[in-house]
Amino acid sequence: MKTMKNIDSFTHVRGESLFVDDVITRKDTLYGLVFDSPKAHGKIKWVDYTKAEALEGVEKIFTYKDIVGENQIGGILPDEPLWAEDEVHFWGQPIAFIVAESEAIAKKARKLISIEIEELPVITTAKEAKEKGSFINAPRSFSLGNSTEAFKNCEHVFEGETFSNGQEHLYLETQGCYAIPQENGNIKLISSTQGPTAVQKIAARVLGVSMHKIEVDVTRLGGGFGGKEDQATPWAVMAAVATKHLNKPVKYILNRHDDLRMTGKRHPYSSFYKIGLTKDLKIKAFEVEFLQNSGAAADLSPAIAERTLFHATNSYFVPNVATTVYSCKTNLPPNTAFRGFGGPQGMFVIESAIAAVADKLNINRRLIQEANLFDEKDTFSFGQVATEVQAKKAWFSAKEKFELEKLEFEIEAFNKENQLYKKGISLMPIAFGISFTNTPMNHARALIHIYQDGSVGVSTGAVEMGQSVNTKMLQVAQDILGITANKVKLETTNTTRVANTSPTAASSTADLNGKAVEMACNSLIERLTKVAATMLSSEEKNISFKDDFVFQNDKKTTLSWEDVVAQAMLERVALTENAHYATPIIHFDKSKEKGHPFAYHVYGTAITTVTVDCLRGIYEIDSVKIVHDFGKSMNLGIDVGQVEGALAQGIGWMTMEEISYNADGKLLSNALSTYKVPDIFSAPKTIETIPLETEGNDLAIKKSKAVGEPPLMYGIGTYFAIQQAVKEFNPNYTLKFHAPFTPEKVLIALYEKPNN
Repeated sequence: MKTMKNIDSFTHVRGESLFVDDVITRKDTLYGLVFDSPKAHGKIKWVDYTKAEALEGVEKIFTYKDIVGENQIGGILPDEPLWAEDEVHFWGQPIAFIVAESEAIAKKARKLISIEIEELPVITTAKEAKEKGSFINAPRSFSLGNSTEAFKNCEHVFEGETFSNGQEHLYLETQGCYAIPQENGNIKLISSTQGPTAVQKIAARVLGVSMHKIEVDVTRLGGGFGGKEDQATPWAVMAAVATKHLNKPVKYILNRHDDLRMTGKRHPYSSFYKIGLTKDLKIKAFEVEFLQNSGAAADLSPAIAERTLFHATNSYFVPNVATTVYSCKTNLPPNTAFRGFGGPQGMFVIESAIAAVADKLNINRRLIQEANLFDEKDTFSFGQVATEVQAKKAWFSAKEKFELEKLEFEIEAFNKENQLYKKGISLMPIAFGISFTNTPMNHARALIHIYQDGSVGVSTGAVEMGQSVNTKMLQVAQDILGITANKVKLETTNTTRVANTSPTAASSTADLNGKAVEMACNSLIERLTKVAATMLSSEEKNISFKDDFVFQNDKKTTLSWEDVVAQAMLERVALTENAHYATPIIHFDKSKEKGHPFAYHVYGTAITTVTVDCLRGIYEIDSVKIVHDFGKSMNLGIDVGQVEGALAQGIGWMTMEEISYNADGKLLSNALSTYKVPDIFSAPKTIETIPLETEGNDLAIKKSKAVGEPPLMYGIGTYFAIQQAVKEFNPNYTLKFHAPFTPEKVLIALYEKPNN
């Protein structure tokens, strides 16, 4: 297969790529702005819109009273109104939607609205929510073996607590939508969403119309990371409600501060573990209680909680497991999908438990990791039997290729020679399942048109958001059709052309949509092969297409691709194909919490080295060396880029991105001056990624495994490398597992006294 660079890179670097805010607006366009709650929890006593409505240029202020259909945007659970009615449940909850002739007028109007809220108790942490019995839904539990009995036969048993904070998506393009009225009461929504069908479905529900009246179109996103899977929906629906009432276009692009305040983040987790090991360091039993801070409504929390359970043991086989997750209802914005979707939170706990055990036993943490890596035919706690396992191969390849023993020796020598600088090293294995854990979501469609001149249009449900999925779709199409890339156009993602799509999420988009493209192109090439065979008086088995020409017995003929397409038109051969792909073999029974939910797993190992400045508490990441399971990568340049980007995001989550709310539920980390994300100066000095040599997996498109989410978990290793360096400087430091490990926390740890 021919590889290529991101097909959008040319227009990206020239500033010519189009996003929602770049769409040319009609001259009668109005502009929206949300009036949101200034309190985290309370009863709305009254709201006075009089002054705002009287402001010149204000068209209308919409509230729940203007909704014709249902005031409900909840996806998994119907527990989230579009606009608050009698109560507010988080700071930033939308109460009204101001529509004006300009954004500036809407901002003036917002300041003129008065509100009185009778405050109610505020819950901000998952621990407090559990104590008060505040939950989104019933807890979920996975089990394997009998952990209670297994602990009795363990040589070492330890218990502990961990905390991993949330994380702001901070996509470059904020949330937004442009709603345009069409003929006959139809509405077109140009939305920055990962889930076009979700926007279509919820808009239809709120407007009280059928889904076919709503068209959602997405050209591309300026980043999503999960934050636009469900949470792009309300803004589009608000614009749609206004457009339906006013019969005018309505545009709403959130400014950065509004976006930060009103949208959910990665879920913070407070977790409590118990781990038991044998003399030979085999983990015999593992129990965890995960407390997920879901926020004020379900959003995707139940699904995210489920994936936490799926990844609670990471790359390790544990014969006796009992894990439970509680989705705790708090008065924060509903937390939502974020790259990894609950998996990283689960993996952090078992890696912390292993680190705690190693510290107590005074041994190298990697000895425990290495002793427990998955083998072929081992069973996950949810019943899936592991096949094509690459855990040990990735681990030992990393050790060998990156000369681990030499690295450890150099670090030991450095630490002996330096008093105020200490180095640390960690190994981080990963095993990440690929598929939507909700089995019915694992399907996709593709619509392929071959035009009369031989050019090709490809429509899928995949949303391009910087991960280069369009490039991969183009590669699949051109490879099967045997034509050059300039003949293929990737259309926008549109609910009218490709309906009932699953969101672009779960690292499954290239697999699902790529397989659909593959099926459609194979059907088309089969028809064209018959036409070409007749034209050349040849048998079909001898015909192939390559480089825009027909080949007979692998020899190039004078018959071009265009010639065959023209003849097919004359013969009335169908040059359009719609294909549907559904992932085979996967299934999961939630009543038993057992099944085979994943098409395959992605494996890998990262070796991270860091240097801590023990006077200041700051640190540098010297290198991250990775052996990653790409399968048979169809585009290594793009895939390595995804590894590096995900790694940086994982490092940010583990080291510097500190989400902070006060006791009243107000976001304190509400600007880039108070919320730090990795930049070029905080990135690793060296990132080296080596593909693991494997045969790939047949359920991956062209055997090229998914790459979006798994590498984020490599960033977890940075936490433990820093921790090791701190321990080298201060033997009195008691290991704590409270992420992110910010420089402030590092400085405190470096000078912690005994028994602190």
